[in-house]
Amino acid sequence: MERAGPALDPTVPVLLVKVGRYPQAHSPVGVARSFGRLGVPVHAMVEDRFTPTALSRYLTRPLVAPTDGREPPERLVALIRAAARSVGRRSVAVATDDEAAVLLAEHAEELAAELLLPPVPPKLPRMLADKGELSGICLANDVPTPRALAPRDRGELLAAARDWGYPVVLKNVGSFSRLSRPAVAATTVVHDERELLAACPQAVVASVLVQEYLPAEHAEDWFTHLCCGPGGEPLVVFTGVKLRSWPPGAGITTRARAVPNPELAELAARLCRQIGYSGVADLDWRLDRRDGRYKLVDFNPRTGAQFRLFETAAGVDVVRALHLSLTGREVPRGGQLARQFGVGQVDLMSAAVTGWHERRPPRGLRPHRGTERAWLCRDDPAPALAEAVRFGGTPVLRVARRALSAASRPRPR
Repeated sequence: MERAGPALDPTVPVLLVKVGRYPQAHSPVGVARSFGRLGVPVHAMVEDRFTPTALSRYLTRPLVAPTDGREPPERLVALIRAAARSVGRRSVAVATDDEAAVLLAEHAEELAAELLLPPVPPKLPRMLADKGELSGICLANDVPTPRALAPRDRGELLAAARDWGYPVVLKNVGSFSRLSRPAVAATTVVHDERELLAACPQAVVASVLVQEYLPAEHAEDWFTHLCCGPGGEPLVVFTGVKLRSWPPGAGITTRARAVPNPELAELAARLCRQIGYSGVADLDWRLDRRDGRYKLVDFNPRTGAQFRLFETAAGVDVVRALHLSLTGREVPRGGQLARQFGVGQVDLMSAAVTGWHERRPPRGLRPHRGTERAWLCRDDPAPALAEAVRFGGTPVLRVARRALSAASRPRPR
């Protein structure tokens, strides 16, 4: 089933570039569907031939190139180049992780013969993906952000937490370090000093970032997805609100709604203009109701996991805008559509835990017209089946254990 959309050039294929192992990710499946429905060939670097992305009917060809992100940069660039050459013609590159975005930017000149890439300053994606560097960029460009620190030692880490007060948030500070020497498995909220010391042995302090926690009862989670042309001029800017995540309050989006927010859209666009960012990006914000300001929490210089939430009345999403821009075509204007986004079983788990904490039935579980689902799709059922079969055993048990643990913990105040 093909859907209406902008007139993309079907002679220019797309190459999905990835670094690291995350075969369960739904973002690459969304990219394959977005382009495939408009007749654009899509090739993807995958871990093996049985990942959900590899089995999408809209994927022209899976290119098996497993990595773990610990390889030397020259090895990773060689794999990207080999994948690009195997496509047979110059392709639009779409990065689905920070590491891939960093490599594409820093090695753009040597990859230019095989790949079409946005003219982003070479070092900028690495700086934006680095949580410590991002804090400095925000301060330099008058963009609100929570207080953050990349501590030099455990003493500095403890001092910051004691000064700001608990809870605090822990993150892996850099893009590649999260794969080679992760300080925490994912964004983690710690509620007291005992938890902080347990989460951060001395050996990992150098690769962790501690960030001020904005209390859930005084905050809302928002995000902007956008695509910018040369010089940081926005081609499309979308805004939405996160309704649920996993783990609740500090994880990936499992339920979201597209909501026009001109103030937030302009804040994101202004930042991209000022720093000269070009390409696709996913920015996470937290509205702090105590001072009424949107505070930038993360700047992901690549396609976001829930990017298919957003589409204009002209059928443009961020990756289609990128393709149009890099092939010299005009990006048609249009307001964003009213849509929702859901991530199947993980959202059910999040809803259950959230409902338990709030002592009321979970909201937003009924089918909603205009909902874009990460997996279930009538015209492309194989990825959902692959995700259920391949990941329905051990990971589900692990999620269930985390759910029980989260459910037993009092919410931070």
